[in-house]
Amino acid sequence: MLSETSTPVRKALEKVPGVSLVKAGFASKRAYVLFDSKKASVGALTNATTDAGYPSHVRQGQR
Repeated sequence: MLSETSTPVRKALEKVPGVSLVKAGFASKRAYVLFDSKKASVGALTNATTDAGYPSHVRQGQR
């Protein structure tokens, strides 16, 4: 279930060029992002969530 708090994270990630799908859950503190690696980078994604007020990182082995 997504909460209202996941909305800023989802919106921030959706604004990154190359992102085609975002599923974010506040309770799980996770986001699933499908993106074109030729247009977006992991750094751009983590910067987007940080700029939205929600610092993030890639989980080990999930890259």
